[in-house]
Amino acid sequence: MNAAIILFPGSNREGDAFRALAASGARPALVWHRETHLPPKTDLVVLPGGFSYGDYLRCGAIAARESIMDAVRAHAARGGLVLGICNGFQILVESGLLPGVLMRNAKLRFICRMQHLRVERNDTPFASAYARGQIIKVAIAHGEGNYIADSETIARIEGDGRVAFRYCGANGEADNPNGSINDIAGIYSKGFNVLGLMPHPENLVDALVGGTDGRGLFESLATFARPAA
Repeated sequence: MNAAIILFPGSNREGDAFRALAASGARPALVWHRETHLPPKTDLVVLPGGFSYGDYLRCGAIAARESIMDAVRAHAARGGLVLGICNGFQILVESGLLPGVLMRNAKLRFICRMQHLRVERNDTPFASAYARGQIIKVAIAHGEGNYIADSETIARIEGDGRVAFRYCGANGEADNPNGSINDIAGIYSKGFNVLGLMPHPENLVDALVGGTDGRGLFESLATFARPAA
């Protein structure tokens, strides 16, 4: 699995994503946002967390219009894998790769804490190492993580089974930290090759720093077999 981690001005989780991928057996490389092409044989593109361009205008709005994003969109159109984490999720919706928007948290406060999620499906390249319905604990750190879309879009996402993760409590009970519709923490594209999620699985891959529940996502990606060209 060859992974390209896109580095924008203001990104700050690229190192965490790099370590999580490398520890799971993938081969990550950092790619500067002004590049116009992805490295040869890229399987996965990662848009990491942080504050690209200081979150000016709307979060992710400037980064979504950078040169490299044309290559990312083309990669996704070919069926290539794309993962957007936190600010990366915001960039994905701003770039049109995922529907909806990410608004200010319901109580208008930045949230930084541990958070449980429920895995909604495990038959995708991003979640095969988990069990369907499994409760995992990862970290969240965002001020604009409130996922919103019109009712038709939400019905389509739900009907197609494109919700990847939902916020919940330790036993699966309701625990929504930011007001996201239907407790949505992450969604897939129509082809299930693009995933955007607000929580940070890359920060929970080592027991020494609080847990390993995020490791499953990167292990799933690292073992995914690229379809024959």
